[in-house]
Amino acid sequence: MTRLTGPALRLTVLVGENDRRHHRPLYSEIVHRARAAGLAGASVFRGIEGFGASSLVHTARLLSLSEDLPVAVVIVDTEERVRAFLPQLDELVVEGLVVLDPCEVIRYVGRDGDSGGLGGPAGDAGDGTGAGR
Repeated sequence: MTRLTGPALRLTVLVGENDRRHHRPLYSEIVHRARAAGLAGASVFRGIEGFGASSLVHTARLLSLSEDLPVAVVIVDTEERVRAFLPQLDELVVEGLVVLDPCEVIRYVGRDGDSGGLGGPAGDAGDGTGAGR
């Protein structure tokens, strides 16, 4: 059983929905590498509107611009484990933003064999917060 409470580091990777790594969505590659690295969990959130370095606004409100919406991959674990994962992001993220924030984990309990991210097992709220447990 994995338990993570107290000081932690939140890693947020902001990329485009259409960004790819070897024909696979970049956000998916990041999640799978985080799992392989043994991190506590990862969640992907699709934005409804945003812009980046290009200053081009991507929005779900206009069909012509909804093709490359912003995506946030959020990973929370100990500072040591998150920082050890950063070299993989250097390799993966060509265009995007990587943000580190200190945070405090109030409650996270993973189950042996649980393949869910921070949202928990199937049937859970799946919002990445663990709320409602």
